[in-house]
Amino acid sequence: MVITLLPREPSCPEGPRKDPGEESGRRGSSSPFRPRSAHSRLRALDPEVYPARKRAWGRGQSLGRWSIPSSLVEAELMPPTQAESVIKNIIREIGQECAAHGEIVSETLVAFMVKAVVLDPSNGFNTDRTLVKGDVQKLVKLCVTRLLDSKNASLDTIKMQVYFDMNYTSREEFLEEHHRVIESRLSSVSREITDSRACVREELESLYRKIVSYVLLRSGLGSPTDIKIVREATAALQSVFPQAELGTFLTLSKKDRERQLKELTMIVTGIRLFNRDCGKGGEGIDDLPAILQEAIPATTQHVDSQLQVVQDQAYRYTAILEKVAENPLLSQELQPYMLKEALYNVRQYEFFLQIILSDIITCAQEVEMMIKQLGAQLEQLQFTVKSKTAVPTSQVFPIFIALSNLWTSFQDEAVLISILSNLSTHLEPFLGTHELFFPEKVMQALLDGVPVKTDACRMKEHMEERVNLADFRKLEWLFPETTANFDKLLIQYRGFCAYTFATTDGLLLPGNPAIGILKHKEKYYTFNTRDAAYSFAENPENYIDKIREKAKKNAELIQLLELHQQFETLIPNSQMKEVDKHYIKPIAKCESSTQTDTHLLPPTIVRSYEWNEWELRRKAIKLANLRRKVTHSVQTDLSHMRRENCSQVYPSKDASTQSMREASSQVPRPQIYVAGFRGGHTKTTCEIKVNLTRAIDET
Repeated sequence: MVITLLPREPSCPEGPRKDPGEESGRRGSSSPFRPRSAHSRLRALDPEVYPARKRAWGRGQSLGRWSIPSSLVEAELMPPTQAESVIKNIIREIGQECAAHGEIVSETLVAFMVKAVVLDPSNGFNTDRTLVKGDVQKLVKLCVTRLLDSKNASLDTIKMQVYFDMNYTSREEFLEEHHRVIESRLSSVSREITDSRACVREELESLYRKIVSYVLLRSGLGSPTDIKIVREATAALQSVFPQAELGTFLTLSKKDRERQLKELTMIVTGIRLFNRDCGKGGEGIDDLPAILQEAIPATTQHVDSQLQVVQDQAYRYTAILEKVAENPLLSQELQPYMLKEALYNVRQYEFFLQIILSDIITCAQEVEMMIKQLGAQLEQLQFTVKSKTAVPTSQVFPIFIALSNLWTSFQDEAVLISILSNLSTHLEPFLGTHELFFPEKVMQALLDGVPVKTDACRMKEHMEERVNLADFRKLEWLFPETTANFDKLLIQYRGFCAYTFATTDGLLLPGNPAIGILKHKEKYYTFNTRDAAYSFAENPENYIDKIREKAKKNAELIQLLELHQQFETLIPNSQMKEVDKHYIKPIAKCESSTQTDTHLLPPTIVRSYEWNEWELRRKAIKLANLRRKVTHSVQTDLSHMRRENCSQVYPSKDASTQSMREASSQVPRPQIYVAGFRGGHTKTTCEIKVNLTRAIDET
């Protein structure tokens, strides 16, 4: 049913109107990850198709937060801008050397590798000493060697971290950037319409066609080259904005035209969605709610299966490393450092997948809520319209706009799901070294007779062990029953046992919060056993220093274990914005100010004081002249008693009070007559009594 909306509201409503729903979702190229059926219809946004993505999601063309400090070069001998230029030249030289060997690396990755090489104590660089020419050459050579090592799990982990930092952003920032890109793409079309000075018939018709194209492009509901879609959109637009009103539209200011274009887009989108729901239109409109309901579970299942595989791999590596830690003789046969690098690689991949899975679950919750809202809006619109041929615009326009906003949200969720799916898919190549160094046959041989435990099983084994508070007087321990928001505490080292990591040269075992969380210098630590907790509590700083030194040798641990406060120049962009996780760079300088009262004592300023002698002379002359002047007043007969005086009074008024009054029922009045008292013709007096009282039933 195509409805006609009457009467029309004015083309330019008074006063500015806030846009209820800004930009609509757009589509890019197809996703490389294609779960079958509905999800294959979602489009991805590759950097080539979506140029603003790199700028917003990690500043991939700049050094970002992965820059190296200028103190490494001769900063005291040159200005800061020149020192920064030297650093960029070093990074550029490393990139060119890698490109000459057929390896293309980003400046962000090179900057991180430079910092990692400098931090590694085995390379002999001192961060407190400036680099001379020989040091720079050595730095370039070491960085190029590490970047060209294709069989290195540590390098793969670093590449994974840099890639995730450059391509991941929060949900709010992505949607904001997504809408900004849509707005920039539509700016040229919008400018042609808002800057138009059409006056003849052909120009007005061309302008109207441009408005139809703008509505289709902005709404994303069909291609403006499909004649059926264009006809449907034109019919919907004519019902709310006839071509005859173009003259009024052209009299508006540029800002009002832009606002009215957005409003018309939302109204036309709502009309087309309503007609599609009625089965009388909706050409070229995909069933996004149904697509998302099928695509989100498929994407969730895919990411969850990846997560399960990588967790199983992490459990196997952990079991082998535990066996090596218990029997040092095995370390001569194996290469435990390679196993640990592989463990770091899969653990980092696991955490990234958990972040992606959490965002997908959020999308699923949003879609479920929006589907209910969409059904309610369509039901309300059906009730409002029913079988009417003319509907007041004040009743249906707000519902059309609400429908448009909901559909825009569906488009946003579809694009976001596609981006998250692409991100999880593009992280997989960073796991290539596992099959190379540890194929299934090798793993089976290493796991012979070794029990493989999951993280949950390890926690259950020591669930009953708890720290005794009586053994510690100066340390603070937190427990679930005595601590509010216990599960929301930010645990150091991403929840891994600090003692085990420090004493086994980098073995990652999950800590068990039920044993007790140690609070040390406003930081929280967990442990996998009670003995580990007691040992760490004896000298926490010693183990913290060991972990820091281990992170210098394996730079990927800085992000894996969230050691950014110890290495502040290596904080990634994506994590600097997570304020709730307290990724805050240590403050070396800060601005401070104090405020005091201008006048502490009551003011004793004499306002009549004058320092200017010419001003004093002027006042003296004025006073001297006044002394010779006399004020006179004269009253004549004409002015005598000329002023009229009047007073206003309130006249007295009659007042009365109402008191109780007598009342009676209506009964017959007695009427009795007596005759014969005066005598008559007879000698004796004869009285005659006549009763004329009426009966009660006659009244």
